[in-house]
Amino acid sequence: MSQVGLARLQFGVTTIYHFLFVPITIGMAFMLAILETLYWRNPTDRGRQTINFFGRLFLINFAVGVVTGILQEFQFGMNWSNYSRFVGDVFGAPLAVEALAAFFLESTFLGIWIFGWDRVSPRIHALSMWLVAIGTSLSAFWILTANAFMQEPVGYKIVHGHAEMTNFFALLGNPQLWVEFPHTELAALATGAFVVIGVSAYFLARNRHVEWFRLPFQLGLIVASITSVLVILVGHDQAQHLIVAQPMKMAASEALWHTSALHASWSVVSFFNPATHHTWWSLSIPYLLSILAYNRLSGRVLGISALQHLYVHRYGPGNYVPPVFVTFWAFRFMILIGFLMAILAVWGLILVHKGRVLERPRYLRLMVWATGLPILGNIMGWVMTEVGRQPWIVFGLQKTVDGVSPTVPIGDIWITLIGFALLYGVVALIEVRLLLKFIRLGPGAAEPVPPPTTEFLSVGESL
Repeated sequence: MSQVGLARLQFGVTTIYHFLFVPITIGMAFMLAILETLYWRNPTDRGRQTINFFGRLFLINFAVGVVTGILQEFQFGMNWSNYSRFVGDVFGAPLAVEALAAFFLESTFLGIWIFGWDRVSPRIHALSMWLVAIGTSLSAFWILTANAFMQEPVGYKIVHGHAEMTNFFALLGNPQLWVEFPHTELAALATGAFVVIGVSAYFLARNRHVEWFRLPFQLGLIVASITSVLVILVGHDQAQHLIVAQPMKMAASEALWHTSALHASWSVVSFFNPATHHTWWSLSIPYLLSILAYNRLSGRVLGISALQHLYVHRYGPGNYVPPVFVTFWAFRFMILIGFLMAILAVWGLILVHKGRVLERPRYLRLMVWATGLPILGNIMGWVMTEVGRQPWIVFGLQKTVDGVSPTVPIGDIWITLIGFALLYGVVALIEVRLLLKFIRLGPGAAEPVPPPTTEFLSVGESL
């Protein structure tokens, strides 16, 4: 593999691994905040043990997510120094705000939440988890602000061969950010809800700790139903924005080689040869692509060939077609998973409403396995977003091949790639074993909890 290919592979592997934990952290923080609020309104030993149980799972995931996230920053300097020099004055600002404000916020109040039991009042303890949840979402917001600039550069000017920020508020008002962040945030909330549902379903299917997990299960279904449906709706808005901002990505996600007819159909599945542009077989729904793109039955969508000619005229000679096969199927799997999540969550709500969910052990066992659906869907969405942007590392400004560090030997990249893979494999094994251990123990294995009391220290004394 070339130096660029290896650097991309290393960053892709480490980022995907890190992104396994981020949505779970965001979603579970909000689920814990809701459970904690309910406990504050009605404190019981059972409620506290349930919170402690899910809190352990959250903390294990949070710790691994933080550790794997730190590595991303080093890769900007190690393998992507040309990119960092070119756009660091813009890209670095949102990341700095994320570290100094959002991450410190969630870390500080997470410490209060962990050590604050019986030291602060239930109201302050619940508030600390809400601030953790807000902090995790703010972290995502600032990171996506940086990523949105890579997708749709705004608020900059080129000075002496590198980008300099001219308007920080233009970054915050980036149209790409305001379709990307809601979609990612809602997907993260759905992920946390499905984790809570899956763990609760594990016990409900075995008729263990039913009274402990009935409430988290029902709460998870409510959150998952709302967020899964909203993810689909917001994703529709994001797809429409791609038609304007990155039409090549949209064309690649549809394997649309030639500009569509006035009434464009959408391919449910398609088997094609990316090299020859030949499609062997395709199952299409008439008019649907025009509806998705323009909210009406008519509307042409530019094809890959036409956009290639346009980009050559605009940016100069080169190949501007992203990996179509990966982009196309990642988009399809993301959509399929999104609809499966919505169907399963709404189905569960119907069973709960009828009071028959405990009579459906197959559904409960299915929801245990469905825990992996949003995690896989998040990865597919990330792959589609980043791979579909190629060959650009910053769309329209810098190509990926120009952002790589020029003097890092291929052997060094191989060594770090293999080393990171081995290290992450060990970390993954440890995390999975810890999670399974605490899940199997259940909430009954928690330390003895004193009965709730109404006498608490003042906030000042507690802190």
